Amino acid sequence: MAARDQPDRDPDPGVVAPGDDRRLRPRGGAGAGRRRGAGDLGRGGRRLIAHRRAVAGLVATGLLAAAAPPAAAVTITWGGDLTLGSSYGHPPDRGWPQLAPVARELRRADVAAVNYEGTFAPGGPSKCGGRSGGTCFAFQAPPQNARTLDRAGVDIVNLANNHAFDFGPAGYRSTRAALARAGVRATGAPGEVRVVRAGRVRVAFAGFSSYAWSAPISDLGRVRALVRSAARRADVVVALFHGGAEGADKTHVPYGREHAFGEDRGDLRRFGRAAIDAGADLVLGSGPHVLRGMERYRNRLIAYSLGNLSGWRNFGTGGIASVSALLTVELSRRGRLRAGRVTSLRLDGIGVPHRDPGGGAERLMRSLSRSDFGAAGVWFVPYGVLGPPSTEGLAPPPV
Repeated sequence: MAARDQPDRDPDPGVVAPGDDRRLRPRGGAGAGRRRGAGDLGRGGRRLIAHRRAVAGLVATGLLAAAAPPAAAVTITWGGDLTLGSSYGHPPDRGWPQLAPVARELRRADVAAVNYEGTFAPGGPSKCGGRSGGTCFAFQAPPQNARTLDRAGVDIVNLANNHAFDFGPAGYRSTRAALARAGVRATGAPGEVRVVRAGRVRVAFAGFSSYAWSAPISDLGRVRALVRSAARRADVVVALFHGGAEGADKTHVPYGREHAFGEDRGDLRRFGRAAIDAGADLVLGSGPHVLRGMERYRNRLIAYSLGNLSGWRNFGTGGIASVSALLTVELSRRGRLRAGRVTSLRLDGIGVPHRDPGGGAERLMRSLSRSDFGAAGVWFVPYGVLGPPSTEGLAPPPV
């Protein structure tokens, strides 16, 4: 693992953007410092309060000379592919109906991230040469719709994906500008590391895919170099990726390279492990448009796909394509996985997510994790709590 105690340094040569370490707005996660009553914390929280009171009592009586404060923690929520409008239809109210059902969950995290699968631009030539269709799809939403991301609680988006250049360099620049005006950070360009602060924790994000406008997912030497650069500048490093084959039958993570529409979409197992070997604490994926399993590697988490978070008549729905989720994890300041949960969602016919009380996503991801990764698969206990195979399960983050 890369050293976590080194001071901030200038990024390595070739880093396009130095990042943004502005402090995130407090939203009630572990790093935000919001006080809670004991009745709001649940059993695990009440036990923690009791433990802290016991430590305080020992200090007061002189039986304990000093009690080290608990390490700062950060909660990160990740959603899958998202568009807020396209030629297939523009949602009302700048796309707010698409994210309103999940905004509460996004806002509760210290940092919320999604893969933005499209552009924010006023027009211009499409890569498809006209209207999307067949095997070519180009997604463009009005620039003002970017503000809905901030309204819903999204802090950062991954633009390392196959739709970021749907409208060429001009569309890409317009997307970046719209996000900046909305106060939403972006990552995914070659050599780019974006650093944000959540309470006392610095979190670095880098995005990878198989396209020229992104950090390359298949050049593992460059993957390692970028992750190490991020690790020198932050306490926690998150590697975001967009890769893998697409379709309802692509829920499993294969060994070797994956392809879609004639494109090489990477060897995701090798990528995820290389990123963690270089210093990444969390690897979060998108791309197949369906859920995939999760793996523990060197006590770090790799989530291979969260499916589609939301679209407006542009994503296929029905069956397994409608099963979606949000993943929330709590990491220590040194990137250790402390806790987590999966929020099961189901997309309606338009592509809007709704809470699924039946927990379909949790059950599916549990099954896929076990079948694809065996003892290394992350499994679930009731209520969507993440747990390593070797224990009875980690506690859920505070709610």
